[in-house]
Parts: sequence; C-alpha cells; structure tokens
Amino acid sequence: MPPPIENKERNGKKDVVGMEKPLLALLCDLIRMEATSATAINQSATFCAEWLNRHGLKTEVLMNQGLKSVVASKGAHKPGKPTVVLNGHLDVVPGEPHLFEPKIVEDRLYARGSYDMLGAVAAMMMAMVELREEELDCHVLLQLVPDEETGGMKGTGFLAQNGFLGDFVICGEPTNLHIAVQAKGVLQLKVEVTGVAAHGSRPWLGKNAILCAMDVYRKIEGLDFLKQSSAFYDRPSFNIARIEAGGALNQVPDACSFCLDIRYLPGQDRDEILSDIRRAVPEADVSVLQEGAPVLTSADDPYVQLLRHSTSTVAAMPVRMFGQDGSADTRFFAAHGIPAVEFGPIGANHHGPDEYVEIPSLFTYQKIIEKFVQSIQGREDVK
Repeated sequence: MPPPIENKERNGKKDVVGMEKPLLALLCDLIRMEATSATAINQSATFCAEWLNRHGLKTEVLMNQGLKSVVASKGAHKPGKPTVVLNGHLDVVPGEPHLFEPKIVEDRLYARGSYDMLGAVAAMMMAMVELREEELDCHVLLQLVPDEETGGMKGTGFLAQNGFLGDFVICGEPTNLHIAVQAKGVLQLKVEVTGVAAHGSRPWLGKNAILCAMDVYRKIEGLDFLKQSSAFYDRPSFNIARIEAGGALNQVPDACSFCLDIRYLPGQDRDEILSDIRRAVPEADVSVLQEGAPVLTSADDPYVQLLRHSTSTVAAMPVRMFGQDGSADTRFFAAHGIPAVEFGPIGANHHGPDEYVEIPSLFTYQKIIEKFVQSIQGREDVK
C-alpha cells in the first residue's frame, strides 16, 4: 500500500480528498510508477491491464519493439454501430524523484505527469468501469500507450497500423476542458552546408561553412509559407533546434549542419513546403528527420458537437474550440481520415516542476466522458 497523499490542512481539518477516493488513488499509483523508462512504462501498462481486468473489463496487452500497449473494450462491435476510442499515454517526461510524489494543496494535485496526462488516463479508466454496467449502442476502446512523449510510433502508431481504429477519437491531452480540433503538422529537418577549410589565421583562403549556413537559414526563414495564418493560428512554428560545426579553433570549418523544427498549419501541404525549402537553398542538402501529419478535424463534426454539448452540460461552462501548436497521437488517426480531438482536464505547467491537475476537474472529466458515450445511443447522426 503506497503512503497516503500529503493533504494540506484547511481550517484546522484535513482535506477529505485522499486515498479513500478511487480515482485519486489510481492516479497516485500511476504517478508513483515514474514511467520514464521502458521498464517502468511496461510495469505501468501491466498494472493498468490487471486493474481493468479486476474491474471486469476485457483487456489485451500488445508488445511492440519492447513496449506494451493496453486495449480495453466495452460494448459489442456491431455493424452500423460507431466505435469511440479513448486514447491516453502512460509515459511521462523525466524529472527529479520528488516530483513523482503526489501532493495535494487545496484543490490541486501536484506531481509530474498529473496533468500530462495521467489524470486523464485515470479518469478514462474509471469511466470505463462505470460504463461497464450499461448497455451501450456503441463500441468503446480504451487505448493506453507507452511512447507519446517520444513520437508515438511504437504505441498509437502501431495500434492504428494494426486496425485499432474507430469513428471518433478523444486523446486526453491537457486542454482545460476545451476541445482542440486541430494540431500543426510536424516537419523536422536536417540542413547540411559545406565550405572550404583553411587556417584560422587566413580565413580569406577558405569558405566558412557556418557563415554559409547562416545565409541558408535566413533564406528559409523568409519563405512565404511561414507567413501564412488561419482561423486558429497566427503563423506556423519555426525553430532552429541544433547546430553542429567546427573542430579546431584555428581552422575555418568546412561543414555545418543545423536542425529545424517546423510545425506547419493544417491545410498547408508538406510536400510543397519541402519543395519550397529545397528550391530556396540549392546549395544545401535538406533531409527529413521526423514528420507527423497535421490534424484538421471539423468543429462541426457531430461527435465534436456532442462532446461540446456534454462538456458544457456537465461542467456548466462555455467550451472553446482551438488548435494546438504541438503534436499529439491524434495525428495517427487523422492520417486515416478519422476525426480526432485532444480533450483533457484542467491544470497547468506540464513538463515543469510545478505541474498540477485540478482535482474537481478530474471527476468532471470522468462524468463528461460517461455522458458523451451514453449520449451516442440511438443518435443516427453520429453512426
């Protein structure tokens, strides 16, 4: 049994939110697993599978390249009936050991991974248990995956390639109970530039590859695709993330490479962007390191509207549609033409030392998921 959560006294009395609440107990168990390595992530996946089995849910554990994914289902997969996917990642970014000891202060639970996104995972698991008792007119798949923070290919990417798909997907990323219907595409590039080596005391006899690379960078930075905007975005994201050049201080470097992290807008064409860059800098070699498709889910999609209605009803708040600058596992479903959104509880500071999730929003989030799934029953417009 893990030690109790640290509770802050309020008006001389201990806060009652603690280990006696199953959702919080589950969340704290997940946080304490410190799922930052393959071993710990797999231990977390095994724990989740066993927990779901104990609570009467059919589960399947799939191994891919040394990492486990867990899939639990509710409701029969029937022709003509929709499948809803609840997708959450178990892995978290690394941190100091003390960050994985949950602490409750007022209505906030502070810990690494609490907001991104173990809070949503725990709430989704609890929602699946509650929905277990109901006869649903749809099929629900809960996917717990191991590697969203490092690209997602071994988890959600693998599941999507092997047919674990649906008609609508909710990824429980942090959104403060608003709905992210879009996400920028990812295009990470390596740009290599050559020069001519010479002695550092006679630079005019060589061609400095670093200076050449600076010129190349400025040409790319000035391209038109980086000046475009859309309803949800002011501009694409453009970041030089790494540069490598030079050996000895007394030598003109004859090679320089730098890496770009480009997040392009939904609606922009990846091939056109890459072609524009290569045409603009024929003197450089441009290669793709990693990429991911953008997400362009319609705000008018009936599932999105049903989720919005469920949220505004349960949470009693206006719900905003927006676009994420970052990328998430929604892209693997969007690549199959499946409407997917990011939707998670309220909190702040994910990946930071003061990461927290607001406890009331966890219970609200669970109830929203339940109401959304229950509301699909008999709705011809979302089948």
